[in-house]
Amino acid sequence: MVAVTLWGSLAELAEGPREVEVEATNLRELLAALEAAYPALGPQLARGVSVSIDGKIYNDSWFQPIHEASEVVLLNRLEGG
Repeated sequence: MVAVTLWGSLAELAEGPREVEVEATNLRELLAALEAAYPALGPQLARGVSVSIDGKIYNDSWFQPIHEASEVVLLNRLEGG
């Protein structure tokens, strides 16, 4: 299981918990598991989110590995330069 911290309004979409656990070994699996467990997150996930894995931000790196000990934070999509 991977512990995921939901940042800001994303926690509200997951019905309140700031930290949830899902089964995932990469970013794609993580997003699919979050949507399955918390359907209200689905529209935001479809619009796009950023995921911090061990302090590095990923947006579309679907096969980025995630380990059980990784620090994972789900954020609204970060954009800009």
